Amino acid sequence: MLIDAHCHLDFEAFDDDREAMFERARAAGVGHFLVPGTTRERWPAVLALGGRDDVHISLGLHPYFMHEHGDGDIEALAHLLDEHPEVRALGECGIDARYEDTLDEQWQLFDAQLRLAKARRLPVVIHCVHANDKVSKRLRQLDLPAGGLIHAFAGSPDQAWKFLDLGFVVGLGGAVTYERAQRLWRAVKSLPEDGFVLETDSPDMPLCGYQGQRNEPARIVQVCEMVARLRGKTPEAVAAQSTATAERIFGLDLGEGES
Repeated sequence: MLIDAHCHLDFEAFDDDREAMFERARAAGVGHFLVPGTTRERWPAVLALGGRDDVHISLGLHPYFMHEHGDGDIEALAHLLDEHPEVRALGECGIDARYEDTLDEQWQLFDAQLRLAKARRLPVVIHCVHANDKVSKRLRQLDLPAGGLIHAFAGSPDQAWKFLDLGFVVGLGGAVTYERAQRLWRAVKSLPEDGFVLETDSPDMPLCGYQGQRNEPARIVQVCEMVARLRGKTPEAVAAQSTATAERIFGLDLGEGES
């Protein structure tokens, strides 16, 4: 049983065939899904998906959508976290250094969310692009009690271990399926058994061979196979370990063992 530890199943890309997408995932052996929130406007859709037995959710303010965030969003987020104990983490939040024009605002928003997560003792789902060293430094300064997930990790072994030492795990997705990802491959080989989870970032982060196509959770099987190949393990062993790590990080008790 696999968990897709990061997939945006609330996005409009799935509006026409969402239930069929879930069925394809189940047929591929994907039994549970972690769906993160990205904007205040989308939180209700994420909360609605959280009503499903196979979906677990987090809520946050994503740095890509800075133009959609506004005054009162942090207060609204704090209120929803108090009102909805089923929310498993805070996120997706973080830093995307590709967008230099909003970097100052990104850091302010990220810091506010990290402090909120620390106060609520919630794990954090972090989007970190071209900012691994700066983000790990900030996490060390804040000393978050519940760790979390560095989503879509694509850094070096040293950067991965900096996050691991802080109680975080790294998310491995479509990027690992590309032969050009040699640095990431070295990081994947260096990770401890409980240092990663598998994810798709659906509908984004397409796998090699699927460029330009909508991604979906069923393809996490191919991510699993690539990670298993790199680590010299069976796909079954990698799937079981990823599932156990996702359960630990997000406080899940799925009662399904490692099958």
